[in-house]
Amino acid sequence: MVDRRHFIKTSAGSLAALGSLALLQRSGLAAATEGALPADTLSGKAKLIKHTDRPPNYETPVSDFDAPFTPNDRFFVRYHHAVIPDIKADEWRLRIGGDAVNTPLEFSLEQLRTDFEQVEIAALCLCSGNRRGLFQPPVPGIQWGSGAMGNARWRGVRLKDVLAKAGIDKSALEVSLAGADSGVLPTTPDFVKSLPLDKALDENTLIAFDMNGEALPHWNGFPARLVVPGWTATYWIKHLTALNVLSKPFDGFWMKTAYRIPKDRFPGGQFGSQETGAAMPITAMVVNSLITNLEDGQTLPSTQAMEIKGVAWDSGNGIAQVEVSTDGGSHWQQAALKQDYGRFSWRQWHWVFEPKHSGTYRIMVRATSRSGEKQALEAIPNPSGYHHNAVQKITLHLAQGE
Repeated sequence: MVDRRHFIKTSAGSLAALGSLALLQRSGLAAATEGALPADTLSGKAKLIKHTDRPPNYETPVSDFDAPFTPNDRFFVRYHHAVIPDIKADEWRLRIGGDAVNTPLEFSLEQLRTDFEQVEIAALCLCSGNRRGLFQPPVPGIQWGSGAMGNARWRGVRLKDVLAKAGIDKSALEVSLAGADSGVLPTTPDFVKSLPLDKALDENTLIAFDMNGEALPHWNGFPARLVVPGWTATYWIKHLTALNVLSKPFDGFWMKTAYRIPKDRFPGGQFGSQETGAAMPITAMVVNSLITNLEDGQTLPSTQAMEIKGVAWDSGNGIAQVEVSTDGGSHWQQAALKQDYGRFSWRQWHWVFEPKHSGTYRIMVRATSRSGEKQALEAIPNPSGYHHNAVQKITLHLAQGE
């Protein structure tokens, strides 16, 4: 079976450098990249909100979401492991294996670009723990605000086309996914995920090498990553190196232990081979919305009319409507939806607020999907702080204009 460790051992590059890296890993002194990682900025990135630097976890300021697509240099960064090798495009290989594949194969980046049809899709990449820091009482994990997400145009090839080249046996159940990043300690579980076969073969699931018209940034998965539209970003494996078609459920740590939610609190049925009586893996995103041009507690100098803007999204059914309340939820007004870039993209919206007087206003926003799914007033509690999609509530203070 081909895996990430095999890739690291067999890929072209300096054996001496790899030996030094292994020594650093054993000593616990390995940096997040081959060079030192700056404390507050990442190479090629604008200033983001730092949560940790080893591994690098940085979120995007909400003000950068006031656009259809999130610029590459402002796109959030999420890693579980601190050793993130710089991979040269001409040395990268993607290996296809597993007990339910007919012919193990290997592809270069150039082969992916030239041997398969290229497609582009607009899709939101959203960390499973986005808004975890808003749960009360607090739950363990990185205390993300609302910026562990980004919307982009992803270009690549369909995963199903690549797997078809290797041939899928009728016994196939799941496809496991591995990347090149690794832990500092050799005992750290590799970050390997799996997809149910039907999701792996979905025409929208891509191996992407371009992002917003440019090559993937290093911190977002160069030279190739998985894009799984509609599902949370835990499956969007960066620096993809290996795909294994499996006849049995993958039992790695990041599937059987991590990224799981209680079955009695959320709808399931999308990944049956990984479900137990009590828990299931987090999969599809839930409907949600966000105000992008105003902040909680903000004071504005007058009662002039103002535009309230934001974005809304779901797992791919599409946004049917966004509503805004300025009186704490007693009355709701429908916002106008902006251009539709596809059902997996977030949808921008805007609404003109014409306050009648100065004072304090409680602004709320809620989205409804085309399937009828609507945001709840309160987030559903769960041990890992996933799926926070409570109706957003902010307070605005409007001063008496001169």
